[in-house]
Amino acid sequence: MTPIPKSDGDVSRHAAYLPGEPNRRVDREALRARIPGWGADVDPADRPSVPRLRYDPSASGAHWEFPERQPERWPRERSIEHAGLPPVFGTSTPPRGLSGVLRRHAYARYSEGRAAHWLLLIAADRIDAWESHLASFATLRPDNPITETGVLAEFDRHGLSSRIGQRRADRSHLWLDPIVVAGPWLLAGAGAVAAARALRRRRAR
Repeated sequence: MTPIPKSDGDVSRHAAYLPGEPNRRVDREALRARIPGWGADVDPADRPSVPRLRYDPSASGAHWEFPERQPERWPRERSIEHAGLPPVFGTSTPPRGLSGVLRRHAYARYSEGRAAHWLLLIAADRIDAWESHLASFATLRPDNPITETGVLAEFDRHGLSSRIGQRRADRSHLWLDPIVVAGPWLLAGAGAVAAARALRRRRAR
């Protein structure tokens, strides 16, 4: 059996991973007086699902008091609402680069109930995509925006006829799609051309 780590703060926050029936301290009379109709299904006779809700320690088949923890090989990001990491968590895509810095800041600074938390994560996703694009140019198979964005399908997969006369929900932002998809590539290309010209001028001097 794996003991509960004492460094995770209040053990009660890990109640979902502990054996035993949950401790529900509810003042039923106060709730019934405050909320009209509260407790209408408190009587087990009125609840068809009661047999499934009965606590049966032998039904889970668990062989532990607390699940064995997955080793944390590097500091993992987690919401500030949580006392600690769950026993099992993902490790396939660890944070890296500038996008990783933004993700760690979003988790360490803002609650999941704040818009700033999610806006930072969205920005980190966009930065992560461009970090991957730039890294691909250091390989033998760099990203190809012409084939990988699916723009060629607009010409040989009835792109225009599938939009004209149709009640498609995406027609409202159709004009914005080329800007979103091709815009960053065009800006990056223009920046590369400007940098090359500046370097050529500097060498000419």
